[in-house]
Amino acid sequence: MSLSVSKLNSNILIAENRRAAPEFSQKVRVLCWVMTQPKHLKSRTQHIRATWGKRCNIVLYMSSEVSDFPTVGLNVSEGRSQLYWKTIRAFQHIHTHHLDDADWFLKADDDTFVVLENLRYGLSKHNAEEPLYFGRRFTPFIAQGYMSGGAGYVLSKEALRRFVKGFADGLCTHNTETEDVGLGKCMETMKVQMGDSRDVLGRQTFHPYPPDYYLPRQTPRPRPWYLIYEHYQPVEGPGCCSDLAISFHYIDAVQMHTLEYYTYHLRPYGYKYRFNPNVKIQVRQEKRWLIQTLGVIHLKRKELLYV
Repeated sequence: MSLSVSKLNSNILIAENRRAAPEFSQKVRVLCWVMTQPKHLKSRTQHIRATWGKRCNIVLYMSSEVSDFPTVGLNVSEGRSQLYWKTIRAFQHIHTHHLDDADWFLKADDDTFVVLENLRYGLSKHNAEEPLYFGRRFTPFIAQGYMSGGAGYVLSKEALRRFVKGFADGLCTHNTETEDVGLGKCMETMKVQMGDSRDVLGRQTFHPYPPDYYLPRQTPRPRPWYLIYEHYQPVEGPGCCSDLAISFHYIDAVQMHTLEYYTYHLRPYGYKYRFNPNVKIQVRQEKRWLIQTLGVIHLKRKELLYV
């Protein structure tokens, strides 16, 4: 349990008990599996193990070979054409060996940075026994869309069951070499619903590219190539990304540790955090009250005019 101490006045100190993250880790159990390969273990995967990987309830490193890193060998070849096979085998392995060890099952690449606390917060509003999956929603190729593989995606326990059943029953097949499209097609076939992972202000939480692709404010221009597939209207500049962002992709080793530092250590002295992720219902109530109040004032003004 960590304590954050803030000054109430010159003589009194109060301790704020910050147990939310540890409590979520037990209430919202997340198994993370990282898609990697032997040549990336030192250059990429070890940096996940040293940073965000340790915050998963269970973390599995899925590769083509067993190693003492440790990695799980999936009996597949390496290469981009094998990514969907690796995904299928990974989820089948998890279904066989770890189905009851977690509620949600996150897939991430070995160059993706994930903030587990924000992921758990978002998932805490949903039931893992419902067929759901979350990520950065893309539009083309599939009627309901699909979730970006690079940004990472998370399946509920029921979604995992349906994915494995889809292949066992022959309803889902390896019909594409594009991993995220293939998984999205099976999700649609098995009637797994796509969740909306945006925050209450409509800002994205899963990101297929590093922060610098989104954060700089841009002048009006044609949509850049990395935003072409977006399901929701993309936003560039400071409003692009949620304060409770979950993932960024194409993160190298240095960036991995930099994001770790910015996320968990850097704090501006004296700054009071203002964003309330639970404010949506409150804002609606306040708007309703304001409309009613303005209506009453308007009526009273009209009455005064005729007095």
